[in-house]
Amino acid sequence: MKSKDIRELSVEELDKKLREMRDELLGLNIRKRTGQVENTGRIRVLRRDIARFETIKSQKK
Repeated sequence: MKSKDIRELSVEELDKKLREMRDELLGLNIRKRTGQVENTGRIRVLRRDIARFETIKSQKK
């Protein structure tokens, strides 16, 4: 998501999206350790998106 789109979300929506992304990241990390992940670049993208969401969330508070 673009930063502009993220800023339009409410704090509750940000929390919900963060939970979903963290769950996905956890699943990807587990599958990576077992050698089942084909697209390891998705892990990097998720980590950056989580950081972006956290930054915007803290700016809103």
